[in-house]
Amino acid sequence: MSCLPVFLSVTRKVSDYLVLMPKIRCLLAWAICFGASLALADQSDVRSAASLRARYVELRPQLENSPFSRPLYLESSDADSHVKGDIYALVRYPFAIVNEALNDPEHWCDMLLLHVYTRKCNAVPDQGVSSVVVNIERKAFALFDNSYTVSFLYRTASTAPDYFDVSLTAATGPMGTSDYRVLLQAVAVEEGATFVHFSYANAYGLAGRMVMQTYLATLGRDKVGFTRTDPYSNGFPGYIGGVRGVVERNTMRYYLAMEAYLAALSTPPQARQEKRLQTWFGFIEQYARQLYEVDRSTYLEMKR
Repeated sequence: MSCLPVFLSVTRKVSDYLVLMPKIRCLLAWAICFGASLALADQSDVRSAASLRARYVELRPQLENSPFSRPLYLESSDADSHVKGDIYALVRYPFAIVNEALNDPEHWCDMLLLHVYTRKCNAVPDQGVSSVVVNIERKAFALFDNSYTVSFLYRTASTAPDYFDVSLTAATGPMGTSDYRVLLQAVAVEEGATFVHFSYANAYGLAGRMVMQTYLATLGRDKVGFTRTDPYSNGFPGYIGGVRGVVERNTMRYYLAMEAYLAALSTPPQARQEKRLQTWFGFIEQYARQLYEVDRSTYLEMKR
């Protein structure tokens, strides 16, 4: 895959800026939308039903007093050329339902397609290692039809009557990015409820860092994440920006896609896609300061 030069100088003409920004934004969307970090290595003492239940007990006070109006805890990091976002949440569905819904690569495509930038997804099942092929596309300024495709390996690391652990991985990406991983764990913790952990991150080199810095200085300069910062500004709470803001926004978008998918399961099969779309956008509107990108009619027309 060829890469777009991103060495923008202060002397570049406005027309050049408009031409480059769509590609930079699309590359950033691709680079940030997926993954989990090297810290998520396959270690039984780190990823297990027991460790996830222990995390649930540890986070219960935060879940009960969550600022998100749902039992959810979000954290993010940016260190040593790795970006990482994690969401821990309690969902009010029995484990058996969550396991059947989310422990299947084809169902992951239904979820991933809810994201505003995801245009195509194809699951290729296999008895060994399945794959999920995702197309990310961003049209802007009517100048480019930007499209990037990546094939993730889908693996079930562990599955049991009360716990499952699945991941999607891709070794490389555009603009010097690498080590893309998505992780989802779920464990039964109480009757009618399941505790889930969703995580993604990726590594990036010099070119990827430059794309990020360019985006944050231009199109992303006013965007924020969810972590509160002090002091308040103009009577409103401050929120984290920068790379962590980007990570937190996309972590939340994909988590809400998972919630929307679960919420639509009680709908007749022929109506589930529409239910997922409407529900996901309704969730986005709850966090409009961070997540709003397009209006509802534009989003629904694009997805339909």
